Order: sequence, then C-alpha cells, then structure tokens
Amino acid sequence: MYRVEMERVTIAAATLGLALALGLPTVASAQAQQAAPARAERSTDFSAQERARPPRRLPIYPRDDGDGVIPRYDPGRNAVRDCSATYVQEYRPSGTVIVPRMNCFWRRG
Repeated sequence: MYRVEMERVTIAAATLGLALALGLPTVASAQAQQAAPARAERSTDFSAQERARPPRRLPIYPRDDGDGVIPRYDPGRNAVRDCSATYVQEYRPSGTVIVPRMNCFWRRG
C-alpha cells in the first residue's frame, strides 16, 4: 500500500514538472490570475469609504464638584450634616491595619 501511494505522488510530481516545463497553465496559476483583478478593483474602489460618516462629536461639560459633599442635592433649609467617625480593621496582604472611617448623612436641624 505504501508503494502505491509513493507511485501516485511521483506521477503527480512528474506531471506538474512537465506542465511547468511546457508552459501549460496549472490550477494554482489560474486561481492566482483570477484573484489578481479582484484585488486591483478593491484597491481603486473608494465608494465605501466615501459613504462612511464622520464620528459624532459628543459635548463634554466640566463637572462642578462644589464643596465635595455628597449627596449633591439640596437637603433643604435648616439641614444639618451628622457625621460619625470610627476606626475599623482592614485586612491587607501586608497584614491587618486600623484605618479611620467616616459616615455622614443629612438630618433636619
């Protein structure tokens, strides 16, 4: 079986060599010749690029942080900001550390 396959490969190689020597067109060269005009047409076809719209410009407005107090809404007249500060443990790769934590909310004054 191996010998039969080797004979087929040898015959195919000899046929290809003969076709190249005689200048006969092969399947690979025929496909290359057909593909070449398509590439030339694509390189000169700019109609798709002309139809493309420019990107839309979005307006960007500066953010007014005010005094940095959250929430940014007006809590109303006589409002008081009530804060409580504590120390909490945080677990980090270097070890446990104690950090300050502050919680604030608005209440009626």
